[in-house]
Amino acid sequence: MLMYPTATTREEKFEMIERVKSRLIEAYGEKIIAIGVYGSIGQEKEGAYSDIEMHVVSEDGFKVERQEFIIGKFKIELDTSERSELFAEAAEVTDNWPIKAGSFVHIRSIYDPIGLFEEIKKLPHTGTDSEFRDVMREFMIWEPYETMGKMRNNYESGNLEYIPVGARDLAWQTAKLIGLANRKFYTTRARTFEESLHMETKPEGYEVIARKVMEGDFTDKEDVYEMCEKLWTGLNAWFEELGIEYRVEELPF
Repeated sequence: MLMYPTATTREEKFEMIERVKSRLIEAYGEKIIAIGVYGSIGQEKEGAYSDIEMHVVSEDGFKVERQEFIIGKFKIELDTSERSELFAEAAEVTDNWPIKAGSFVHIRSIYDPIGLFEEIKKLPHTGTDSEFRDVMREFMIWEPYETMGKMRNNYESGNLEYIPVGARDLAWQTAKLIGLANRKFYTTRARTFEESLHMETKPEGYEVIARKVMEGDFTDKEDVYEMCEKLWTGLNAWFEELGIEYRVEELPF
């Protein structure tokens, strides 16, 4: 019995990419204006079990359905966008910017007669300081603040089984904030924690919990909880150093 995922060679991957490209152009003709690969293949760092991620760009006013499927030995994701949608998405600064920006910067063209991807590659770097700081402020409220509240609730109630879950969440959320603060994106989700440790500015207490997450050792839940408290203190001090205030003194309405 064949077990999936299945190993594939680089040559096999590009044969499938060409097959997908040809089928898209055959099906939609000139309405498809660009096709490119991103992710590990776009960076030429793919492994034997890497999936195929592709940007499929159509002309404005014509929508191609997004597809994610497994065919033969391949898992394929077609991220479809109309031209204006892709430009807007590539330029947008969100909390996910450190994870997603690389998918626009590291596009490898498969079909691009008008040079669209060369324009797209520049857009993730056009965000302003104000945009990045606003996203960091909003994200601090939406995620880390709420995660720390859950950590404290569960710790005080004696539910220590939640502590490893909360620690992973808090570490991941902090990694995203570190990427935003440094204006740098991660090459892959699999190396986010590793790469974040080499960035210039980061909060006190982050490295120890990030390494704990990478090691996967959450045996001493009391110790893990204390690490999260130290990181939370460090996060707030870091925000003060960066001049980002996420709390208000008066009701905002």
